[in-house]
Amino acid sequence: MARLVKPLTATQVQNAKPKDKAYKLFDGGGLFLHVTPSGGKHWKMKFKQASGKESLLSFGAFPEVSLEQARRKRDEARTQKAAGKDPGEVRRQEKAERESMSKNSFGALAAKWMELAESNVSPMTMRHYRGVMELHLLPALGNMHIREIRPADILAPLKELEKRDKIATCRKACQLCSQVMQFAIAMGVLEIDPIPSLRILLRTHKVTHRSTILDPLELGKLLVRIDDYGQGRGYFAVRYAMQIMPYIFVRTNELINARWEQINFETCEWRYTVSKTNTPHIVPLAPQVMAILEKLKIGTGNGELLFPNMRDYTHPISEVTMVGALRRMGYTPEEMCIHGFRATARTLLDEVLRERYDLIEHQLAHTVRDPNGRAYNRTEHLEERRRMMNRWADYLDDLRAKALVVLSENTEKTAGD
Repeated sequence: MARLVKPLTATQVQNAKPKDKAYKLFDGGGLFLHVTPSGGKHWKMKFKQASGKESLLSFGAFPEVSLEQARRKRDEARTQKAAGKDPGEVRRQEKAERESMSKNSFGALAAKWMELAESNVSPMTMRHYRGVMELHLLPALGNMHIREIRPADILAPLKELEKRDKIATCRKACQLCSQVMQFAIAMGVLEIDPIPSLRILLRTHKVTHRSTILDPLELGKLLVRIDDYGQGRGYFAVRYAMQIMPYIFVRTNELINARWEQINFETCEWRYTVSKTNTPHIVPLAPQVMAILEKLKIGTGNGELLFPNMRDYTHPISEVTMVGALRRMGYTPEEMCIHGFRATARTLLDEVLRERYDLIEHQLAHTVRDPNGRAYNRTEHLEERRRMMNRWADYLDDLRAKALVVLSENTEKTAGD
């Protein structure tokens, strides 16, 4: 006949003191508190397997696991045993499932995929990926096992972005989610990527061309306004960045992240790695650009960055700051954007200066191939590009001078009226 055990009280558990040897305080149903000489209190349950062999289950330590919680765990184990299940085996399976969940959750797999992707993209692109993941995907999907994610689970955060009219971000989130799914397939965790079936339910991203100035006289007027903006207005690093951009027409993030170690004052070159393609690139610097850099070096030459942030010299100025300068000059988003200098140069170098298309595209850091299908390397046609960039700089100076005459005549006419 089974021995009757008087249930423990919370006070007994709380006041149980260590002794020279470990001892047990029984609560009934196989549950007991194991008190060690060092003062540890651990909940355990004794039960018999179907084979008759005695086994122990551990439920955790007191006070992290209270008396009531330990009793609930005991009752659950007894229910499993009554159903013909081995409570120990059930716990082992649950532990394996938890480990699988932790290892194969969307968040865990996304972290592994981003770790691999980091070596193939620029740091700025990687920061963008992480931002989209952390803000729009991980809150909804991060803790879910990737096999348990339904199309509706993915659609919810994407539709939320659509509601806020963030169509480009929605598209990027969709792409990144699919990348993680494809990674999971490669790892043998998943069989099907559900993203393709969802795209029909999402709004298409309408491509709009960035605003730019293509009229030579209007470009000259813009150059005059940039110079006027530089006279005692705004942060000097922003002024010089705005003055240099039309001459070299690189991507904005590449300009603002430029470092002095990349500038060679002897060869008049700027060598850096293109953020978009992760390939080396050379920008020949015309005398006009070198003159601006000489003045800029007085202000920022002791640091690493050409265009450091006014509040923190270890970080560059932002594209937003440059856009703000353009807006203060009176240009609306429909009239001109910072990236527009690239389209301006590409068009006028081709249509006005009649420069070779491959030289222009190579200078824009686009992938250009020779007649045999080989991509030009970074030193290809360097002297021809240097000649082109010097000619472009002289052309801009000529446009500036003509615009000054027109603006001066307009001012005199207005004063006469």
